[in-house]
Amino acid sequence: MSEEEFESQENPPEEAQNPENQDGGEALEDVWGEALAEQAGSSQAEDAPDVTRADYETLEQEGGQALQAQEGSDDNVNLDVILDIPVTISMEIGRTRLSIRNLLQLNQGSVVELDRLAGEPMDVLVNGTLIAHGEVVVVNDKFGIRLTDVISPAERVRRLR
Repeated sequence: MSEEEFESQENPPEEAQNPENQDGGEALEDVWGEALAEQAGSSQAEDAPDVTRADYETLEQEGGQALQAQEGSDDNVNLDVILDIPVTISMEIGRTRLSIRNLLQLNQGSVVELDRLAGEPMDVLVNGTLIAHGEVVVVNDKFGIRLTDVISPAERVRRLR
């Protein structure tokens, strides 16, 4: 094999290396361009019909007045959407503030004074938001709370925001 034949095999002409430079290169480029345009158009067409504005029903209070989503807002609230969402309810006997030094000195048998008096109503919190006050009761050997003062439904919805 001569040196020229070896070099021609090792370095083929530029046209052979780049298929776009061959006769069918432009046609291949057009086919790819059309396919990409068709794919982009079809994905947009598939997504477009699914996007619609949600309709909200009016939430009626016990008094028959409609609740507003926010003050000054015209959108009505539909509570049916959120009625099955679980929330955490906690009862708070009281609170106190301690320095870290005193906190680290606590051990078994320590007594921590709270800011409430004995017999004073407890706070009922939903996800950290006050919704009612109540008194401690025992039901079947378990603690419970009898609600004595409940915040109105409109005020509860407003506070949960």
